[in-house]
Amino acid sequence: RPWRVGPGVPAPLSVPPLPPLPLPTRDGVGASCVALPPGSWPTVAAFLTERFGAIAPTVWQQRIAQGEVVDEHGVAVTATRPYQPHLRVYYYRALDVEPRIPFDEMVVFQDEHIVVADKPHFLPVTPSGRYLQETLLVRLKRRLGLDTLAPMHRLDRETAGLVLFAVQPATRGAYHGVFMRHRVEKRYEAVAPWRSDLALPLTRHSRIEEGDRFFYQREVPGVPNATTHIELLARHGALGHYRLTPVTGKQHQLRVHMNALGLPLLGDRFYPDVQDIPVDDFNAPLQLLARSLAFTDPVTGQPRYFESTRRLAALP
Repeated sequence: RPWRVGPGVPAPLSVPPLPPLPLPTRDGVGASCVALPPGSWPTVAAFLTERFGAIAPTVWQQRIAQGEVVDEHGVAVTATRPYQPHLRVYYYRALDVEPRIPFDEMVVFQDEHIVVADKPHFLPVTPSGRYLQETLLVRLKRRLGLDTLAPMHRLDRETAGLVLFAVQPATRGAYHGVFMRHRVEKRYEAVAPWRSDLALPLTRHSRIEEGDRFFYQREVPGVPNATTHIELLARHGALGHYRLTPVTGKQHQLRVHMNALGLPLLGDRFYPDVQDIPVDDFNAPLQLLARSLAFTDPVTGQPRYFESTRRLAALP
């Protein structure tokens, strides 16, 4: 188990501190960045207006006038500043309307190095698309007053459970390295159909690649790149309560592996078929929970074990 690893384990990753961003965190949200590609736009403003077509030109004009668009050196971008390829430009992202996701996160653990949060279903971990303030990262930054907080691994928006964050930029690489080297034991619980003809426990070992639909993953022939251990914890009529232990961390790995076994997770909106359900429909959450995390802390050397207090609604 990862917390029993002894001599011979590679040393924690060490990375130099990141340079300070030219724009500070505002209301829990860090500045977004875009690198200017080669091109013939007359001004930086013209590129931003074309590149982000969903944002009205008047909004960019207002942001620039208020000094909220700067380059990597902290120099403000003006409305007439000539275009300069390869320059990095920072700006504040904002959403006109962002409905609240009506479920709350819980802080399981916090010290000077890490924060472990217990995420509800439907809450994204990081800002993306239509989610900004209503994300686990931004909520925690505002709640804890920690602008340097950064997630060390992924968890789907539809999945509930534990997410680990690094507090200090200087040790971020060490914690990220633990996940990259698969030195963290992650255990999940799920509810799916029960099959009398399927012998469990078993290990699913296959190759997962992107499918032909947005965000959709699938198993394909080839060298395996994804491994999951699957156990049956209990049977409840036609349903099974399963423990899933991923060895690798491919996107949607657990959902793809269970679906491939004829055990699609209850509430899954992607597998076996993509369902056209509004994103603000909070009924029937995916029955998948990141139950526990266990690892040897690469900074303190302590054995770490954390467990979610949530339960899956489909269980009796």
